[in-house]
Amino acid sequence: MSLLKRGDKAYLLLADGTIFEGLHFGVKGTVIGEVVFTTGMTAYQETLTDPSYYGQLVTQTFPLIGNYGVNAADNESSQSYIRGYIVREWCNTPSNFRMEGDINTFLKEQNIVGIYNIDTRKLTRIIREVGVMNGVITTEDVYAKKDEFLKQVQEYEIKDAIVSVTGKEPRTYVNGTPKYKVALYDFGYKRNIRNELVKRGCEVTVLPAMTNAKELEKLNPDGIMLSNGPGDPSENQDIIDNVREIASLGIPIFGICLGHQLLALSQGCRTEKLKYGHRGANQPVIDLKSHRTYVTSQNHGYAVVGDSLEPHVGEVSHINANDQTCEGIRYKKINAFTVQFHPEAHGGPLDTAYLFDEFIAVMEKEKK
Repeated sequence: MSLLKRGDKAYLLLADGTIFEGLHFGVKGTVIGEVVFTTGMTAYQETLTDPSYYGQLVTQTFPLIGNYGVNAADNESSQSYIRGYIVREWCNTPSNFRMEGDINTFLKEQNIVGIYNIDTRKLTRIIREVGVMNGVITTEDVYAKKDEFLKQVQEYEIKDAIVSVTGKEPRTYVNGTPKYKVALYDFGYKRNIRNELVKRGCEVTVLPAMTNAKELEKLNPDGIMLSNGPGDPSENQDIIDNVREIASLGIPIFGICLGHQLLALSQGCRTEKLKYGHRGANQPVIDLKSHRTYVTSQNHGYAVVGDSLEPHVGEVSHINANDQTCEGIRYKKINAFTVQFHPEAHGGPLDTAYLFDEFIAVMEKEKK
């Protein structure tokens, strides 16, 4: 790592007044966001390009980041939506046969302020004990402007998350001769969701988040995918109402992450904000039907309250093995199943990729 030089300092200021001194990489500046941590040992590029991190300052708990570089194929979206990046150490001499660049250059291209050389274990412990809180990353003198920064930090909240990340026009993707047509609602979708469907013989049309039921019917899809995305799901009442109408069409639905939450809200459930969320590639999930435990990739700060699901509406199908929060729902009154985790995880694990095959099987049954 390079030695500390004048002008290289960066600071992380938390809402409780805690200050971490470090060094900056990426671009210089000041950014405010919600400080979260993710426990993934790999897939840092997928993390950086996951729209679900919109409005957040992302902390990597794994100590070394950037050692295998970056490449265009691993991007989960066309740009990064994170507010800032926090790591213990970044590797400025990456090496990998697939690499096309380094993480520092990537952050500069995406206009992201980063800080490294801080104690990320201490930071993670604070978040786990106190809960997620806002913070600021700055290359300015944090001590001279602390009061000003703290006021801004306390006033910050993530707003208009879905409309800030969703696409503006429909886009269709296909490879070869498709067997099924899938409408993928873009609430901030990850590209590998689309890829998993395409490689299973689907023509995938990615739709803007507010595409209504009448517009959807014109596509005549065999199935509907509700994607992941950022923000508080309960704030999107117009989208929730739209999802309720879409669900009434009877077309098979598969929901992931935010899509899981929005559909649950449309069917009368509640959601709650978790103390520090589930973010990483090592979240254990129990399938209540088979009693098997799967290791899953997750990225969410909210969860569906399982007890709020009425028995005649559906049943909780999966729970988190650590805190028993709801991780999946199978519906009885509508043709849908949803999960909180990411079965398409590009960086792995791939334990639950079979859910895409189940979605295909449901569409095949309906076609017959």
